[in-house]
Formats: sequence, structure tokens, C-alpha cells
Amino acid sequence: MIFKEYDVIVVGGGHAGCEAAASAANLGSSTLLITMDMTKIAQMSCNPAMGGVAKGQIVREIDALGGYSGIVSDKSTIQFRMLNLSKGPAMWSPRSQNDRLLFGKYWRDLLEQTDNLDFWQDSVNDIIVEKNQIVGIKTSLGITIKSKAVILTSGTFMNGKIHIGKKSFGGGRIGESASFGITEKLTQLGFEAGRMKTGTPPRADGRTLDYSKMEEQAGDIIPGKFSYLKSIKPIENQRSCWVTYTNENVHNILKTGFDDSPMYAGRIQGVGPRYCPSIEDKINRFAERDRHQIFVEPEGWDTVEIYINGFSTSLPEDIQIQALREIPGFKDVKIFRPGYAIEYDYFPPTQLYSTLETKLIQGLYFAGQINGTTGYEEAACQGLMAGINAHLKTTNKEPLILSRDQAYIGVLIDDLVNKGTEEPYRMFTSRAEFRILLRQDNADVRLTPLSNAIGLASNERLRNVENKVTGTQEIIRYFKSTSITKEDANNILLNVESAAITQQVKLSSLITRPQLGIQSFIEGQSDIKKQLMHYENDMLESAEILMKYESYIEKEKELADKMLKFETIQIESNFDYSTINSLSSEAKEKLRKIKPTSLGQASRISGVSPSDISILMISLGR
Repeated sequence: MIFKEYDVIVVGGGHAGCEAAASAANLGSSTLLITMDMTKIAQMSCNPAMGGVAKGQIVREIDALGGYSGIVSDKSTIQFRMLNLSKGPAMWSPRSQNDRLLFGKYWRDLLEQTDNLDFWQDSVNDIIVEKNQIVGIKTSLGITIKSKAVILTSGTFMNGKIHIGKKSFGGGRIGESASFGITEKLTQLGFEAGRMKTGTPPRADGRTLDYSKMEEQAGDIIPGKFSYLKSIKPIENQRSCWVTYTNENVHNILKTGFDDSPMYAGRIQGVGPRYCPSIEDKINRFAERDRHQIFVEPEGWDTVEIYINGFSTSLPEDIQIQALREIPGFKDVKIFRPGYAIEYDYFPPTQLYSTLETKLIQGLYFAGQINGTTGYEEAACQGLMAGINAHLKTTNKEPLILSRDQAYIGVLIDDLVNKGTEEPYRMFTSRAEFRILLRQDNADVRLTPLSNAIGLASNERLRNVENKVTGTQEIIRYFKSTSITKEDANNILLNVESAAITQQVKLSSLITRPQLGIQSFIEGQSDIKKQLMHYENDMLESAEILMKYESYIEKEKELADKMLKFETIQIESNFDYSTINSLSSEAKEKLRKIKPTSLGQASRISGVSPSDISILMISLGR
């Protein structure tokens, strides 16, 4: 026999698969990562970037839990920006532009250095189930490998079909084979399957672009990073990105290809991403707009390949090139490959528990695009949680389930398993009702202690968090206990054009002014600088946010505590909803399907009304 029996088998080497394999192995499970091509581990199939609005918070949460995405992103960054700084801190979102090749290299390096982790290059085309329990997988080479748990992270490969104009052919990515067999086996077992689509833009030869016709978009002057580890340093040198726009000529050329568009001709059945539409979708849905923004993004340090962000398309190749050449800066463009759309199988995530284990088969977990999500970050965090929970289950330990007030990861998984999704799910700050609590600056404080308790986040990470909390509290105490004369205060206020004061006040009463930050006091008062100069920037940032937004944070905590009471009211998995006559028919149907484990989870199921919850609460004796 070639293989021993593993604790966990991870199928797929994309972002979800890599995090799943790393977390399970680092927790101590003997783990096997099976991927169709070892050279494509953690491939950035679309945009070579990580983070962004809400997604950046997820990457920081992955890092706080002990995952690798933040570390790999920082090591392969070519540009870093903190988005939405003009808004409140709940909206601040870190984003990196990355070197595509380095990203995959660093991921593989980290995985190869991970104990308990083996690799096998092959395609999985069957799973082995006995008495509703997963016991292993079968590969295309006819090899059977036994395991206690299996995590499927198939990305866009399950029955994948690529479309370019009138052409269509099987594939999981351009130039790579699709995988077959798993969907058919799962549907035989009783799973519901569906089809989704996503797309990618053409890649341009940067030597043929005229950047003088575009707007330069440089990185932050003082760049940040994702990882909380002190050993990971921010980038020093950066590459610029560029911005240009489509115009009416571009749109008119694109429209000539609509008859050959696989989407408009009905050859694509899958639903595409609402919030990352193709360029043909944009000009069709937003006909009133005469231009759309195009981000021109380098694919790495040492390549001329350019990612044309905002120009995702599946139109014929000749139409793509004609339209591109009408964009300012693209007059003489040559492309390396055309854009294309891809259809693939997914499984509605209401078939999962909050651990990402399937309800039908014990020990079988789904993570990533198989659950209907889109984006590297959404996939990676699901892989991390599936790996954690697969390990915890096989070692007979309590699962780790993050609540909506603990993490964006908790919001994402809760949305998926309770509401499902009929279009590719993408995370936004607007999806989180507690986003003031779920800031990018405090993911380590929220999550590292939880992860350290189960043995994933290192003791070094926990010490860093404890030091940060201590330093933050010391800074806040200093501001609340220290007074400043009106003369000294007005010198500082004058510099930021803020109204003067007429009497001595505490520093904490001034920090709430929008024009003022802790740095204003450090630069304006030598005594204050002397008191604060030894504190690290993350401590100063956290202290400032906590003081400025204290009342808002407290209100959200109170609301979260109220909702937590519903989470403590448990519902048995075999509860018979048909016996409650007062429940609406839709509520009965949805509750039977989702099988919520608590009243709180039941309250978030689409189709279950507040009156249904009141009735259910009474029936549960509460």
C-alpha cells in the first residue's frame, strides 16, 4: 500500500486547500494535500492582489488565527495601500498588489516546511463513504487513500467549462483540465448541486502600453502589512499601478460582439458575480454611464505582464483587442491571452453545518468556491476553518465556530449556511452588523487568544497580543488622567484648524475631535512625546480608535450581548417543527432544511420571521 491512513485529506491546492492543509497539519493531524498540479499551488487565477474592502479584514483575521495568507501576501507584495482612510476605522481595509509567481512560491515553501503534511499530485474523482461517514478518496490513478476526514476545495475545476465567444471547452483554468466524478458522486448521495460562473480579463504586454495617457496610482507613503508577526516587515520599495477609463467607442465595439457572447446567447447557464461583473455586463446594466474605470496592475516585479482589472470578458478575442485599443494608453496593446468566462459546479452551502462539515456525510467538509463564494480571501478563510474543525472533530474536541460579532469570517460562514447564495458570494463591510467591533486593527485581539487555546496560533502571537492590549490600555489611561493647559492645547489645535478652548482639559476630551490624532499631540508637545514615544504604532492606533469611538463601540457591544442570549438557547438536531402549528409553512420548511443548532441561528434564516422566532422560543420553554 502506497499510503497510510490520514487524519485529514485536503482535495485541491488553491487558497482554501492551502489554508485547510496548513491548519490541520499545524494542529497535529496527519494531513495529505492532493492537487492536480504541484506547480500551481495557491495560483492567483485572477487578480494578483489580496485584501480590499472587507477582504483585507479577512486576511488579517486569517493571520490572527495562525493562517498563512497574510504572511505570504506580505512577502510577495509589490504595492500596499490602506483603503477608505477618509472614512471611519470600521471601513479601513488593507490591500496589497502581489507578485503572482512569488505568491505561489512562498505558499509552497511554507507548506513544505509544515510538519505532518504530505503531498500527492493527482485528480480525485470519487469519495468513499460508509454508513454516512467519509472513509477516504479514490484518484484518477486508481489509488484508494483512507482518512478520517476529507475537505473538498475544488475551486472552479468541478466540471469546469471555459467560454470565449462561440468557443467553449472543458477546463478548470485556461490551459488546465477540469475534474470530473465528484459532482456525480455527491448528487448520488443526495446533495443538491448548481452552476456558477466567473470570469477574468485579458492579460496585456506592458511594453505596448503608454502610461503617460493614464493616472498613476502609487502605494502608501508609509506602507503597512497584513501579518501581526513582528518578524514580517512592511515592503520598502513599491511598483505603481495605473488608472484609465473606457469610453463610448470602447462600448460600441463591445456591443458588436454581444451576438457571439456566450452569456447573452444563453450558452452560459451559471450565475455570475453581481459585484464583479464582466465589462459587457457593465455596459448593459449601466447603459447611462459613458465610461468605466480600468485599473492597470503589474503581475510582479520582473515581468511585463499586466492585469487589466475591470475588463473581465468572454467576448471573441478580436472584439476584445479592438475594444482595448480604444482605451487611453492601450492604442498599440498586445495581449498575452484573452479574457474568458468559466462555469463550474457548486453546492448550495445550506447543506453545511457552521463548522463547514456537510450534514449528509460525517467527516466531509466543503470550503471555497464549492460553497458559492468568490475571491481568494473568502476561500482561504473557509479553508482555514474547515481544517481547524476537521482536526477538532477527529480528535473528539469541541468545534471552533466564530460568531458574527467576533469576525468577518463568522459573518461569511453564518451567511452561507443560513441564507445560502444563488450568486457568487463576496464579502462587504455592509454585510457585518458589528463592523465597528470587526476592525482590521484588532483582529489579533479578537481571535488570537481563541486560536492559541486550541493550539494553532503560537505563544509568540499571544504574547504580542497581550503586550499590545497592555500598551493600549496604558495609553488610554494616560490620556484620561493627564490634563493640558489651554495655551498648550491651543497651539496644537491651531495647527489642525480646530476651535480653541478656554480652560484646562483632559487629553481624552480633545482626542475625540475629528481633526486630532495622537500624532498631533506627539508632534505638538514634547512632554507628551516623551510619555508615548516608546509605544509601538499599532498600540497608538488602537488607543486612538478606542477613545474616539468609545460610545459607538459600547453600543455595538451591548447589541451583540443581547443577540448572544439567543445563541445560548439550543435546539436539538431532531426537533420536530411540524408539531408547532403556529409556525408559518415557510419557516417550517426552512428550519427543517437548515437544522439550526440555536435560536440565534434560526433567527438569521431567510424566510423565518420575528413572529416565528417568538413562537419557537415559547415552544422551547423560554
